[in-house]
Amino acid sequence: MALENKLGITDFSALAREEERISKAKALELFEKGLLDTFEVGTFQGLAQIHKYLFDEIYDFAGHLRTVNMAKGNFRFAPVLYLQSALETIGRMPQSTFDEIIAKYVEMNIAHPFREGNGRSTRLWLDAILKKELGKVIDWSQVDKEDYLLAMERSPVKDVEIKILLQGALTDRINDREVYMKGVDASYHYEGYDIYKTADIKK
Repeated sequence: MALENKLGITDFSALAREEERISKAKALELFEKGLLDTFEVGTFQGLAQIHKYLFDEIYDFAGHLRTVNMAKGNFRFAPVLYLQSALETIGRMPQSTFDEIIAKYVEMNIAHPFREGNGRSTRLWLDAILKKELGKVIDWSQVDKEDYLLAMERSPVKDVEIKILLQGALTDRINDREVYMKGVDASYHYEGYDIYKTADIKK
């Protein structure tokens, strides 16, 4: 059964297709309109702005904290009861070096603030921090899906693996449209969204 949505779609697969098409078009708009440079960097507020922009046409909860506890496999994300305080703590974490930024990213992944669309939003959020602080972004098309998922799974215990993986994909092509579009496609691929190429989408 599909998540409740603004599109009135009840079929899970049909919703996934429309979610991919619409939110990839919105992700491209974020880049082309320069909106990512106007959002707060490194805070939940900035992440919520990204999430709302991507998913507002699809879900009522876009940009809003989840109200249910969530888990993935055996891993439980931050309980709803402590979510707000966890996000405030993450917002205060330093972000001046690569290691600090990735540590912050790992903590935001553990918080998992939204009902849906966390990974895709948080990877854009991470790139915004890297761009502002280091003049770099990650070329996600160079990051293998299985390597990434395994490293993220292990990151709450030890984040060395994800740091090494992402450091190897850093690029200074921070305003390159092709790097960004391929990055969006890779980011969606990690979550199983593979039908549309961002470059081909006409909203």
